[in-house]
Amino acid sequence: MQTQFSEPDVTTGDLELEERHSLRRVAGLSTELTDITEVEYRQLRLERVVLVGVWTEGGVADAENSLAELALLAETAGSQVLEGLIQRRSRPDPATFIGRGKVDELRDVVLSTGADTIICDGELSPSQLRNLEQQTKVKVVDRTALILDIFAQHAKSKEGKAQVELAQLQYLLPRLRGWGETLSRQTGGRAGGAGGGVGLRGPGETKLETDRRRINTRIAKLRREIKAMRTVRQTKRSRRSRNGVPAVAIAGYTNAGKSSLLNRLTQAGVLVEDALFATLDPTTRRAAAEDGRVYTLSDTVGFVRHLPHQIVEAFRSTLEEVAFADVVLHVVDGAHPDPEGQVSAVREVLLEVGADKLPELLVINKVDAADEETLLRLKRTWPDAVFVSAKAGRGIDELRSAIEEKLPRPALELTILVPYDRGDLIAKIHRTGQVLTTHHTEEGTEMRVRVDEQLGAELSAFAS
Repeated sequence: MQTQFSEPDVTTGDLELEERHSLRRVAGLSTELTDITEVEYRQLRLERVVLVGVWTEGGVADAENSLAELALLAETAGSQVLEGLIQRRSRPDPATFIGRGKVDELRDVVLSTGADTIICDGELSPSQLRNLEQQTKVKVVDRTALILDIFAQHAKSKEGKAQVELAQLQYLLPRLRGWGETLSRQTGGRAGGAGGGVGLRGPGETKLETDRRRINTRIAKLRREIKAMRTVRQTKRSRRSRNGVPAVAIAGYTNAGKSSLLNRLTQAGVLVEDALFATLDPTTRRAAAEDGRVYTLSDTVGFVRHLPHQIVEAFRSTLEEVAFADVVLHVVDGAHPDPEGQVSAVREVLLEVGADKLPELLVINKVDAADEETLLRLKRTWPDAVFVSAKAGRGIDELRSAIEEKLPRPALELTILVPYDRGDLIAKIHRTGQVLTTHHTEEGTEMRVRVDEQLGAELSAFAS
């Protein structure tokens, strides 16, 4: 009996995907253990959540898209979304994020659905978090904490884990909760003036202050570690630059299909998952142009609207892969309800990391899943964009040609005669330069080439 094997999908990293799914939280399994801390319990339990958004600008569609994205983030983190509420306000309430009447409505929804967590579509201040929790009697999480939780689940490399932990600690530090007036009574000795002594001395360092000190120490250590890793990354980057290898960075909104595109272009085999922030650890692979020039393609962490500043700061060394690239391959999800909003959000982050002036090639992905009307609108909006489907393989040849057109061309043009025993030089020209014409003679290979100044100096002895 013959067994038929289906052809593997080149756009997904099957082994990594299997490994990640083996750790996914499963609904309906009881985790009511007696010897478990509250933190561990919260991580294990599948949370049932209600979403809350404050609509301050834009139209109804913008507000609904933002809440739909929050729902995707919540599901990626392993939660079950039960209900979503949006309130129209000129600005969020400084005390409770949403208005007093909406808080009462939210409490009723929590009771009726049996939710155990509220997720707010924005970054809440410590007082807003505390007030909302006190009035609704359930845990409240903001958008920033939710994104950090997803990053913590998906980070795999040493650098990725260190960057996520740094971002989490920076977020946590101002949100530590203490016990009112006892926080800073650590005078000791003759506290309270003359006659002070036993009974009037403060309790020394409180639990809150101990936690703060430990977190600050840990933050300093993580920053040192990330700085050392950043040096390694810079060394690799400068080595590629010294060898004249152009760099192409794949940037774009989360879940736009960047990793699928990298796999399609280079057979990299990196993890691909239909989830937000599936890729946190950048992957760099080599590719070759039609004329033999070698260049690198780097997959980067996805962006999102209002990407937390802690994330941008912690992942700055990773995001610099984009800033130091020669070309930015900006991938857009053509099947998303708001592709234009995605492009604006990505360009905002590119501006923040200093990559806004680089040559940009816009790539509209997932054309097989988008409707014709949307594609026509996007073609009118971005006439120079390349339309592809990484999954189906459509438009990939056109994309390769467009990338090659954008690659920086060596500045120096030479006509040289290379002896046949110098094959090493010819290989180097093919790797880092551009061969325009080739003609074989009795003395050697006559070539018209375009190379950089460093290689040009090496070839000057063979110039004709």
